Amino acid sequence: MSFGPILCQQCKEPLQLDASLIDLAPSTYDMITATLPSSQSQSRRPANSIKADPSSSSSPAKFAWQSARNGSTSTDTPAALSSRAQGKQPQRAGAMSNSPLPNESFVLLQDSVIRDIPSPIPSPTRAKKGSLKTRHTPTKSVDMQTATQFEPDHDPSPLSHHLRSTARLFNILSSRTDIDHPLCAECTQILLHNLQRQLDETKRERDGYIAFEKEVRKEREKEGQGPSKEETEKKIEKLKQEERFAIEQLRDAERERQQLDDELRQLELDEQALEIEEAEFWRAHNDHILTAEQQTAQLTSLRAAYAADVATLEKLERTNVYNDAFCIGHDGVFGTINGLRLGRVPGVPVEWAEINAAWGQTLLLLYTIARKLDYSFEHYRLIPMGSFSRIEKTTGDKTNYELYGSGDLHFGRLLHNRRFDIAMVAFLDCLKHLIDHVKSQDPSVDFPHQISKDRIGDVSVKLQFNQEEAWTRSLRHVLLALKICLKWTTNGANG
Repeated sequence: MSFGPILCQQCKEPLQLDASLIDLAPSTYDMITATLPSSQSQSRRPANSIKADPSSSSSPAKFAWQSARNGSTSTDTPAALSSRAQGKQPQRAGAMSNSPLPNESFVLLQDSVIRDIPSPIPSPTRAKKGSLKTRHTPTKSVDMQTATQFEPDHDPSPLSHHLRSTARLFNILSSRTDIDHPLCAECTQILLHNLQRQLDETKRERDGYIAFEKEVRKEREKEGQGPSKEETEKKIEKLKQEERFAIEQLRDAERERQQLDDELRQLELDEQALEIEEAEFWRAHNDHILTAEQQTAQLTSLRAAYAADVATLEKLERTNVYNDAFCIGHDGVFGTINGLRLGRVPGVPVEWAEINAAWGQTLLLLYTIARKLDYSFEHYRLIPMGSFSRIEKTTGDKTNYELYGSGDLHFGRLLHNRRFDIAMVAFLDCLKHLIDHVKSQDPSVDFPHQISKDRIGDVSVKLQFNQEEAWTRSLRHVLLALKICLKWTTNGANG
């Protein structure tokens, strides 16, 4: 005899039976079938489920209450079969009527007896149930598979008898439950998960029905303890009065709301006017700010120009143009005015043109100081003419004396040098009078060299019969005295 593979009735995958199912004792077999629900309770379940149909009740609340009462009075009734299980119930009932029940015998048979047991008539083919998984592969039902797999031959073996017993067990499980058997482990886990979810939903629904039943009972108790008819009429009259009062209040509120709407519209108009006025104000404000900024910038510019002009004025006031026009210094043993050496020494030949130019600058300086101080000389008049400057005597014969020399070797040189010496002595006399005037104005002015006739300090300003070194030193003293007079003349008190 040939046996085909046993397939899972959901995923149609081949199964390997456990060893405990192959060698299943009759007592274990009976214990398994005894725990299954009977076929009579399943046949009665559709009638009960029809009574609990929500469409037959007058309202959902009444149906929930009736369902709660039915659930509380008949708690031992098993769960109703689905429409799919009800559709295949007649076929399973026919299969159960044709196959012998295993719980009718509790006798352990020997192997010799088991071999002579005739094979039962295979059950008719049942409609294939839908798979719990997503794929749908068309296959045959478990009864057709078992009929083909366990078809008996003329010599049944103990193994085939155990397999037929297992097949009958699967048939009983399939007929008394909503699931076709056998199932693989994965399909079993999916089935358990779905059953657990259905159980949780049923528990929540039961809790809701119980809570609703409690509320209904409380309402009935309250209705039983309700007030009398007079109290109810008084309560109705009181409610009508409250209603009239509430209507009056509502009308007053409507009138007040209308007034508030009018005030709101007026306020909106005022707000628009204020917004226009505010915009005009901000425009004027911005114009004023721009004008103020322009005036501030102009004022800042004027102040900066004024500060610059004041600084320039102070700088100009501190500037001494006389020091720039008459720069007195020294070059070795020579006194210099504007870079021109005044004097002669052996070994350093200085041209007479340079000496005459220096004397012209010196006479111009003395003339400038006197005019600055508004001082006039009594006996002489200064005539600055550069390298050919002269001093004119204003008293007596009114003679002009040349304040310049010459290096020509002729007889007239002696006469000219004599006139040159007289001009230098006259210059020294004018310088002495000017110094006396300065001292009369400011006694604190100190001149290091005293002037007496033709001598300044300890040397004479005459060139004849004098050494060139002494003459050069006397001219250096003259320039120093002029520098002191110029400084006093150009200071702040006398400028």
